[in-house]
Amino acid sequence: MAQRLTSLAILGVNALLAGATSACAGPPEPGEIFQSEAHRFQVETVVEGLEHPWSLAFLPDGRMLVTERAGRLRLLVDGELQPEPLPGLPPVAARGQGGLLEVAAHPDFASNAIIYLTYAADGPGGSGTELARARLGEDGSLQELQVLFVAEPKSSGGRHFGSRVVFGGDGTLYFGVGDRGDMERAQDLSDHAGSIIRLHQDGRVPADNPFVDRAGARPEIYAYGVRNPQGLALHPDTGALWEHEHGPRGGDEVNVIRAGANYGWPVITHGIDYSGLSIGEGSAKPGMEQPLHYWAPSIAPSGMAFYGGERFPGWHGDLLVGALKDQMLVRLQLDGERVVAEERLLAGRVGRIREVRVGPDGLVYLLTDEANGKLLRLVPAK
Repeated sequence: MAQRLTSLAILGVNALLAGATSACAGPPEPGEIFQSEAHRFQVETVVEGLEHPWSLAFLPDGRMLVTERAGRLRLLVDGELQPEPLPGLPPVAARGQGGLLEVAAHPDFASNAIIYLTYAADGPGGSGTELARARLGEDGSLQELQVLFVAEPKSSGGRHFGSRVVFGGDGTLYFGVGDRGDMERAQDLSDHAGSIIRLHQDGRVPADNPFVDRAGARPEIYAYGVRNPQGLALHPDTGALWEHEHGPRGGDEVNVIRAGANYGWPVITHGIDYSGLSIGEGSAKPGMEQPLHYWAPSIAPSGMAFYGGERFPGWHGDLLVGALKDQMLVRLQLDGERVVAEERLLAGRVGRIREVRVGPDGLVYLLTDEANGKLLRLVPAK
């Protein structure tokens, strides 16, 4: 069953929200210190001037890649944003919520220089989510581009493309496809919309995917009944795939994704329609999964990472979630697959948080989804 904060925990969250050393609104002041339950930290700006950045990837040599939703892949070298976007991207349909979305480095990038991209692309019937991979050349160009997956059918509209890419420990990868704003598609196994996809890293369909042998089902589907997944992460201890997704008006969810499972959208939800009317058949139904945690009202989650670094030891094992609507970083404390407490940090101070990553240096990196978007990092305060 979904875990809800008790009234005592809610009071604790409110107290923590007031825990910064400065109560001023607006961007953090130089040297300003914020206080979480476990750590004091500061917010540093790494780069700014990014146009609606969406995703961040760390390369083994210290460089970073950042996507801009408008259709540009940017490179940072020694913390400096290079002036020209990298050439060689596939055609990107940058409309509405669509555009260039995820970038992820292959686990063996040091030897093969392969990166993966998800993006919205046009085609017969409209647009949809696609997955491609390419080799990052020494000259900074993308070479040997291969489109590995096309979500079908494509459709009109500019909403709910999903995305985020996670590599399994068995040579597979996972990513999410949103319902494209047409909720009933998430319950249709002949349609990729509203599902979690699992592929081999070269795009082949794994023989043990749950619907490989089901007539009429898309064999790439690993789980379904999701609305708009914009957070995926592997649990560092169990290897389980965790996901979060946007609900409608309330009902943003955190789930553990299991093979063949139905996560209920839109038959069940803890949210309501934007009109105020109910959706589906209620909040529970046999054969459909319940979230581990949900937010009502919505926070509009995007980006997610388990913290396992050494710079913030008091956060070890916690789940960090960005929020667009409420412009904050959420720290979820876990006991196995239970959320036992929630702390809300930086509310209203840095903008719409689109991406959350833990860097190789153990620091927490955030991307803000703004016309003048920023790459920020959280640094322990002395």
